[in-house]
Amino acid sequence: MDLLKLTDLDVTGKRVLLRLDLDTDNIQLTDHRLQSSVETLDYLKEKNASEIIIFAHKGRPTHEASDGKPAFNESLSLKPFQPLFDKWGARVEENLRFDSGEESNDLEFAKKLASMGDVFVNEAFASSHRSHASIVSLPKLLPSAIGFRFVGEIENLSRVFENPKRPLVFLISGLKEDKITYIKTFENMADRILVGGRLPDFLGDAALESVRMKDDKDKVIVGNLIMDKEDITLNTVEVFDKEVKSAGTIVVSGPLGKYEEEGHRMGTEKVFKAVTASSAFKIAGGGDTEKAIAALDLSNEFDWISVGGGAMLEFLSKKTLPGIEALQK
Repeated sequence: MDLLKLTDLDVTGKRVLLRLDLDTDNIQLTDHRLQSSVETLDYLKEKNASEIIIFAHKGRPTHEASDGKPAFNESLSLKPFQPLFDKWGARVEENLRFDSGEESNDLEFAKKLASMGDVFVNEAFASSHRSHASIVSLPKLLPSAIGFRFVGEIENLSRVFENPKRPLVFLISGLKEDKITYIKTFENMADRILVGGRLPDFLGDAALESVRMKDDKDKVIVGNLIMDKEDITLNTVEVFDKEVKSAGTIVVSGPLGKYEEEGHRMGTEKVFKAVTASSAFKIAGGGDTEKAIAALDLSNEFDWISVGGGAMLEFLSKKTLPGIEALQK
């Protein structure tokens, strides 16, 4: 991809607008998304940027349709993050989504943001699948680049569709019904797609069939759920285990069940441990996925854990994102 990296951008003595992802309640540098920004922040401080101004969003504030005024919500304020970034001398601006211009991709709002800095750096991969003002309009108004973590996301995720080691296996699970749309998309590149979590419940007749495939050539294997639908069955675990053991590349998106409860942890624990025990190139992404991996103490067993869930799936399906397109030279 023909993208300017941070090392290609002159930031010395410049006011740097840094787009981060602060959409988390864990205001600690141990948080996966916050930790991912450290290398870029260190670099900007080392290169003597005159100012580091952080832009980000949190949650989904509501706006009054009649006046469009900022929708301030104390619980979604970014003020609590400021002490975390004091060590870099960075200033955290208020939640971008308090202004309706962010999500509507309003050019005037983007110009207002641009007036605050000299250069722009996007280090918010997890938000770059959205066509919002700070993601797609702002980089067109200033010299812009992607941060170090963003580069890592592109390089590691691209290995899934650029001559991957096969078999290529997708494990798509979780609670979000919209993930189902990716199953059809990934059929074109995957050797196997394993469907778990609550997703089988959204698939109608397909979920009523046995977890065993009628034809070994079928790419999609829909798991069976236990009676309360909070976990996959032991038979499903055995089938999934066999597939991941023979995989060359594995993509994990979502836990297999309600892993937070001891009685529903079996599917997630057994399948995730089978994934990490394999010799495949292993990547995972998404907040719930990352939490489940951390709870099982498996974080160091993956080759790459993406900071984005939706952004990861969107990038793998389209090989680009709106935030990437906006930064093309």
